[in-house]
Amino acid sequence: MIQYTLRRLLVALPSLLGVLIIVFLMVRLAPGDPAQLLAGEFADAATVERIRERFGLNDSMPVQFQRFITGVAQGDLGRSTRTSRPVTVELREFFPNTVELALASILFALVVGVALGIISALKSNTWVDALAMILALIGVSMPTFWFGLLAIRFFAVETPIFPVAGRGTFAHLVLPAITLGLSSTGIIARMTRSALLEVLGQDYVRTARAKGGTPRMIVLKHALRNALVPVLTVGGLEFGSLLAGAVITETVFTWPGVGRMLVTSVLSRDYPVVQGTVLLIAVSFIVVNLLVDLIYGLIDPRIRYD
Repeated sequence: MIQYTLRRLLVALPSLLGVLIIVFLMVRLAPGDPAQLLAGEFADAATVERIRERFGLNDSMPVQFQRFITGVAQGDLGRSTRTSRPVTVELREFFPNTVELALASILFALVVGVALGIISALKSNTWVDALAMILALIGVSMPTFWFGLLAIRFFAVETPIFPVAGRGTFAHLVLPAITLGLSSTGIIARMTRSALLEVLGQDYVRTARAKGGTPRMIVLKHALRNALVPVLTVGGLEFGSLLAGAVITETVFTWPGVGRMLVTSVLSRDYPVVQGTVLLIAVSFIVVNLLVDLIYGLIDPRIRYD
């Protein structure tokens, strides 16, 4: 398993390099001058030029990229042009909040999605199955920003059950977590139904029924464990997507995470923060998928990494 982990990490290095190159080029090719934004609309040319010199914006693209890669290799992601704080400090401050939101969202998605999938599979081709899949389809199709605004209106404004925005208590987490995890819930429900229906048709399940096993024991002890392998794959991918896709949810609910920080940094052309945030999200996605692959062996003993 150690050799497999090392091989996966080595394979991930080209992907990370590709992410670094793409984000470096994209933020610099986008219209707008960060020096002008910092100096203000009515600043004179000399002031703008001093800011450009201070942050190395006058250097050529290869020089800037070399400085960026060298800093990444040394664990230095530079300083924010907007706040003058080290990027690593800002990421340490805001990234745990995004992880908290993503974990709550994927927990909601797994619990509700797997439950819907099991019910739908056991009641296959009935009105219960149809209703569960309609709910899953609504979850996949509903735009995140639209559901978030509806949730705020009905559960925070008209019926003040939960806070409108911000972070603090558990109540602040409920609406953002449900909003962010809604799409993943539908995907996991459909995958669980499909995988469980396939497993329920296997010979060992029919043998368990012939031996007099109860439906609950057959599903929980025999079928569900094997059906969870593809569900776990989807869950891992969805968790990585939730880390990267929390931008809209954090903006709607004013959640202090890296997604909201990324939006602010893009609007202000804060190159170091945008680069550092995207790099952190890419690394998190790779690590999550590696952990999912390693958990396969715990769920299905037939899987080996030799």
